[in-house]
Amino acid sequence: MQQVYSDIIQYRGKHYDFGYYQGSLLKNSFILPNRKKQWGPIKDRHFIIDHHRIKELLHHYAPGIWEELHGLADALKMNIQEAIQEFGGYYLEYGRSGCSIYTEAHYMVRNYDNAPSTYEGRYLMYQPTDVGYATIGPTMQITGRTDGMNEHGLVMGYNFINRKQSSDGFLCNMIGRIILESCRNVQEAINLLKEIPHRHTFSYVLLDIHGEKKVVEASPRAVVVQESSICTNHFQKLTNENRFRMDDSLRRYRAIEQQSVNVFNPYQAFQMFNRTEYGVFSTKYGAWAGTLHTALYLPKTKNAWFALGGNREPFMFDFDRWLQGRDTNFKRIKGVLSSSEVFVNMKYMA
Repeated sequence: MQQVYSDIIQYRGKHYDFGYYQGSLLKNSFILPNRKKQWGPIKDRHFIIDHHRIKELLHHYAPGIWEELHGLADALKMNIQEAIQEFGGYYLEYGRSGCSIYTEAHYMVRNYDNAPSTYEGRYLMYQPTDVGYATIGPTMQITGRTDGMNEHGLVMGYNFINRKQSSDGFLCNMIGRIILESCRNVQEAINLLKEIPHRHTFSYVLLDIHGEKKVVEASPRAVVVQESSICTNHFQKLTNENRFRMDDSLRRYRAIEQQSVNVFNPYQAFQMFNRTEYGVFSTKYGAWAGTLHTALYLPKTKNAWFALGGNREPFMFDFDRWLQGRDTNFKRIKGVLSSSEVFVNMKYMA
């Protein structure tokens, strides 16, 4: 068993200043030294080096994030090419993972499953004053998001399908960030997902304040939209994109399907995902498939619930209150994992 935590980061201001602030925090963090140790041997093979292409795409889809990269670069004394490689969301082969999402008209609940050594332990609330919408959610690769909600009540989460036949395009975490910063509702997010280049194959699950909910199956070759309340790690329509081994994905899908008939409110949905006895929460940490966090989002009230590890009560954020300028006084969210590993923000990994 390991005690783990995520730092709560709050910021209001321009993207460049936000990037600089994050860079200042990273100077005193274990995250970058650990990532360098983990990714150094494969960096030259897997990182995209067409910096002009990435600049062009970010200017088109997310000009604020381009400024954020400059702020990170300046704070960390990097050149912009290095910052793009580290934080540009265009970087590296994605490891296998397993995630689960259940959506009703007024909430989305999601388990993010991966290896603890990939997890940054950063939970972030950011309100830009230059361009883009305010967002709340956990980070991935500093600038990206694993899931989240924006000021308009648009909620996003994604599930890994495969990395075969990858192409030139953004990773899931950056696509998720761009959705949240630039889209007001599900239809705008669908339009973006049909246009933006995808590096790997993922399901993007969307919910908005009007109760509109969709699952978007996206690969470098095709993007289709389907109706479903349940999403794990296989496609329902683009079945040729599925992996050969889908046993665990199908098992979690059936577990949600069977138990959701007894779920009548968001708290019961959170328990269905976070309690270890219900079969949705996973302890397969050594296989890149253990549940690291459970997140639940309520678009109409703009509340976000969050827990690290299993059998936990949710930490509840009033995002609407935060949008009115009232910060939370809490600095960390703590949890426990049945794993020998901790998050990369916690200690130097030998």
